[in-house]
Amino acid sequence: MSIVDNKKAFFDYFIEERFEAGIVLQGWEVKAIRAGRAQIKEAYVVIRNAELFLIGAHITPLISASTHVVTDPTRTRKLLLNAVEIRKLIGKVEQKGFTLVPLNLHFSKGNVKCEIGLARGKKQHDKRATTKEREWEIQKARIARGDLH
Repeated sequence: MSIVDNKKAFFDYFIEERFEAGIVLQGWEVKAIRAGRAQIKEAYVVIRNAELFLIGAHITPLISASTHVVTDPTRTRKLLLNAVEIRKLIGKVEQKGFTLVPLNLHFSKGNVKCEIGLARGKKQHDKRATTKEREWEIQKARIARGDLH
């Protein structure tokens, strides 16, 4: 069950491979994510010391968050992956043009997971082609319905 999607990632990058990673979260963050108060549009994934970290994800705290808990909406969060997968990602990211982007946050067996994608950046003409293709799909659907406006 998807909580939040990063549509911008699909517009800006070609997604080569996908990985599902766990996230180290605090209790107030889980409650806020369940309430749909998460945003990963500007987020990205970095590799430090053979570990993955999610940077720039914004989780807005609930008003009912406890007063003694210090809430930082954009704190760096650790991603949990198998060591073999991390080594594979390190090798790919060191190649030219590859980066790691968060694609969505979703629930898996009651836990919040982050789907990350191994991505290659799109050029401006690729983005125009994507937009043109999307508009053509909308136009085809209108023609099929008989709505020619």
